[in-house]
Amino acid sequence: MAQRALAIIAGSALALLTLGPIAVVLLRAEGFGSFRPGDLDAVRFTVWQAFLSALVSCLFAVPVARALARRRFPGRAVLVALLGAPFILPVIVAVMGLLAVFGGAGLVNTVLGALGLARFDIYGLHGVVLAHVFFNLPLATRMLLQGWLAIPSERFRLAASLNLTPRATFLVLEWPLIRRVLPSAFAVIFVICLTSFAVALTLGGGPRATTVELAIYQAMRFDFDLGRAALLAMVQLGMALVAGMVAWRVSLGSGFGAGLDRQTPHWGARGLWFDAFWIGLVAVFLLLPLGMVILRGLPGLWLLGSDTLRAAGHSLLLAVASTTLCLIWALPLATRRGELLALSSIALSPLVLGTGLFLILRPFVNPFSMALPVTGLVNALMALPFALRILRPEAEAIRSDFGRLAQTIGLTPWAWTRLVFLPRLRRPLGFAAGLTAALAMGDLGVIALFADPDRATLPLQVYRLMGSYQMEAAAGASLLLLCLSLGLFWILDRGGRVGA
Repeated sequence: MAQRALAIIAGSALALLTLGPIAVVLLRAEGFGSFRPGDLDAVRFTVWQAFLSALVSCLFAVPVARALARRRFPGRAVLVALLGAPFILPVIVAVMGLLAVFGGAGLVNTVLGALGLARFDIYGLHGVVLAHVFFNLPLATRMLLQGWLAIPSERFRLAASLNLTPRATFLVLEWPLIRRVLPSAFAVIFVICLTSFAVALTLGGGPRATTVELAIYQAMRFDFDLGRAALLAMVQLGMALVAGMVAWRVSLGSGFGAGLDRQTPHWGARGLWFDAFWIGLVAVFLLLPLGMVILRGLPGLWLLGSDTLRAAGHSLLLAVASTTLCLIWALPLATRRGELLALSSIALSPLVLGTGLFLILRPFVNPFSMALPVTGLVNALMALPFALRILRPEAEAIRSDFGRLAQTIGLTPWAWTRLVFLPRLRRPLGFAAGLTAALAMGDLGVIALFADPDRATLPLQVYRLMGSYQMEAAAGASLLLLCLSLGLFWILDRGGRVGA
């Protein structure tokens, strides 16, 4: 009963914070606006690029996660941790890394030009999809990897004792896992790509590559048409909820039951070169742009001033607060199927959400004085769907495997949480905490609307340095942001790394 009450309270707060700002914007705009001719084209392009981005990310994630789950090699723990780096990078920093590799003067075009081959143009639909795969392939890989590591080692020992072929083992053990995890991963990535703003703005290449989020930005920034912006935001929200419902229906399935928590044995040498190919390919694709960011940022570290260091402190405090709030929020919802409701939080336009919060706070307090608390709240809200996607499968498996036993021996809710639920949820909980902290470190959303010079975060400071043409200092601040984000992710994710 107590768990149900907590879930209802958490769900109600989530619904209020999700729909409240839109309602305020609608009241200010006196109703919805109307579509313009280009808006329908923006909707079609948004759906198509989001579908392609999610499809490619998920398809590539399957062999990569499988290879990482069944191979042990020096540096594996470091590679698994670095897989989270692209997703947690600030978008503009990651785009700079991609341009250094795939841009007109990047490494790829330099090699193609030397070989006399046609140059690669990163701008347009393929550039947007490439950037989204760079961001979201690690997320899909980690989601699948967590599922693979959750399969009890006794299942693989039983398959070996029965002399099952690799194909039979895949169909009996691995395919049910893929069918259970991959649709939800697809839905989360699809929704992330629906709200694409900076990627489409920098790599879209023209009006034909306009997303719904860009149309919302135009409606609010240039036309100040709040009604049209709210209408587009609701269309965006509707597409995300449809994707979430379809994924929920497709991904029905149970786990593999409880095991003895033994480490999964090495599965033999079959497919060694196949696994090595996928691990090497994803390592080059993801780490080469990161390497370019590091090389360009090292000289700028000596140019960091006190304003940048103070902004880094603000970001660290926000990351800790957002992570704590997000996990407190996610734990009751993880056992009550609150994922679909949480999915709406990242489907909403951050621009509309920020404007709604500004309008709510303005009659009571100075919104600029509340910049950091509001940013922490919004960061927790935006990270909640990722935390639930990571926690819910394992939480449901724990409840299914141990719930009846707990009732039989009369465990209280507090004893259940302390002795059974949290210890067995430690590995996905660490991953969710690391991801939330890293996302909060690199977020540039509400803070851009509210912040004054004394309340800037590190991502906002990077943008300000770039705006003042201090490019070397901006590169150094970007490298500092990357190191802090990866450091938080590494520390909090240690429980989710096997063999660390």
